[in-house]
Amino acid sequence: MKFYSNWSQEKKHLVLAFILMLIYLSPLFILGENAHIRVHDNLDSNIAWYKTLRNSGELFGGLNSTIPQIINGLPRNAYGTEFSGIQWLNNIFPPMLAYSFAQAITRVFAFLGMYLLLKKHFITLKENYMIRVWVSLAFALTPFWPSGMLSTLGMPLALWAFLNIRSGKHNWKDWITLILLPFYSSFVLGFFFFLTFMGFLWLRDVIVKKKPNLVFFLSILLMTLIYLGIEYRLVYSLVFPTEPTSRNEFVSSTLGFWHTVRLVFKNYFLGHTHVLTLHTLVIVPLSFITFWTIKNKKRNLTERRFYYLFILNFLLSVWYAFWFYKGWKPLKDHYQLLNTFNFARFHFLRPLIIYMMFAVGGYLLWLKGKGWQKFVKLCLVVQVLVMFCANDEIVYRVAGKPSYKQFYAVNQFTEIAKYIGKPKNSYRVASIGIHPAIAQYNGFYTLDTYNNFYSLKYKHQFRKIIAPELKKSPLLENYFDHWGGRCYIFVAELGKNYEFKKNSNVRIHHLQLNMSVFKKMGGQYIFSAVPIDNAKSNDLVWKKTFDNKNSAWRIYLYEVK
Repeated sequence: MKFYSNWSQEKKHLVLAFILMLIYLSPLFILGENAHIRVHDNLDSNIAWYKTLRNSGELFGGLNSTIPQIINGLPRNAYGTEFSGIQWLNNIFPPMLAYSFAQAITRVFAFLGMYLLLKKHFITLKENYMIRVWVSLAFALTPFWPSGMLSTLGMPLALWAFLNIRSGKHNWKDWITLILLPFYSSFVLGFFFFLTFMGFLWLRDVIVKKKPNLVFFLSILLMTLIYLGIEYRLVYSLVFPTEPTSRNEFVSSTLGFWHTVRLVFKNYFLGHTHVLTLHTLVIVPLSFITFWTIKNKKRNLTERRFYYLFILNFLLSVWYAFWFYKGWKPLKDHYQLLNTFNFARFHFLRPLIIYMMFAVGGYLLWLKGKGWQKFVKLCLVVQVLVMFCANDEIVYRVAGKPSYKQFYAVNQFTEIAKYIGKPKNSYRVASIGIHPAIAQYNGFYTLDTYNNFYSLKYKHQFRKIIAPELKKSPLLENYFDHWGGRCYIFVAELGKNYEFKKNSNVRIHHLQLNMSVFKKMGGQYIFSAVPIDNAKSNDLVWKKTFDNKNSAWRIYLYEVK
């Protein structure tokens, strides 16, 4: 009877959790393009990429094909594989609806994955259903990087399948999970690091348990090979590089020792924007309390698991921070792969580790009696509330960020295109004070872009346009020369600000650009979010100012003489 009662209560909590998840997702579907969503590495890039690729007709383009709309021919491979689920959502649905479906799919499977993992392998007792359900919900509501899909939030589901296979208690569901997950996640943005971790787990079994678990090893190999097949464009570009890319000039190891140490603790307590776990208020204190209660005891299996998770969580922050320590630079200069591939991303394992630690730590405190059980329940409720307060609609509306519709300003840019009155492929544009992704989303052919993989030759050519401005600002010069992912028209007076809304009073007084190079590359128009006082000295002629009630921007259109 007690088992039935617990299961009945667990079902009620599961239903409530899914209702709360629907409420969390509802602004995306109710508000549509009036919703507020993440700008960084989202509106300013990926969403426009998907639309550009769809419009180009190059989804299945050859390995050496290009996208002519971007920088006079961006390699097709820069936009990733055509076998990605998020690419297909964007090819089937309008961009905002595709984004909303992608959010829903990711969060549902994140919840299911964490719930199955905890129920089968970590929090197995029936009476601890509250920990399973509410930790899973909190995990599923983390503000993950949208285009990552299940790259981090799918790790619990993969770990559930791998642990089932490792224990010898597996069935077709586990294998289907490992086969399908690669189609809705990224190898280089999550699962490379997870599979490496699984490889270490297999190696530990071989060394410690003297068990060369062949089936477990083959499951890791299977998933790896599927990823390599899906990411064949990436594999091809690594094995058969045609020319140096912007990544060849990446310089990541620049931090001194104490700066690196500070970054360790910043990452440990606050997390990282691409894997934002929001663990500071609740999970960190709970984990330290749990660690303190077990530190002097002979640990049982569950306590040892918590201890390992606690230590691993900290070590991942250490690894992340010290990847940027300048002591690595000689080695990175010698081995180019260490610069072009971001091995710091082992910290992408932290969402999985932190929420497993939350669950196991909560369980250990739960066992200490009713007083501790009330404390754990309070922690679960507060953590879910934290996640709801971090809903994009709340965060970005309060921060004054534009909505999806206001950001891309389709009507406004349609007016600009009509005013210019020429086929968009017959001229090139660049933007000042706003992201080039806005012009790209609206079909304009741009000389500027935000991409992490493009020709180094093009980067050097584009640099000549902005060289006078870079000389004025060592910060911008270092930013462009040692990274260059944002191939923007940088202006020293504006700094690293690319979102000057229509209510801005900023003006550019002393612009210095090499417009002869701009013209040579096909540039004819500048879309500026702020007025340029010395436009004439840059061979620029103001044509018209465009405003629109549904736009966040006021666009000053300048034409090159």
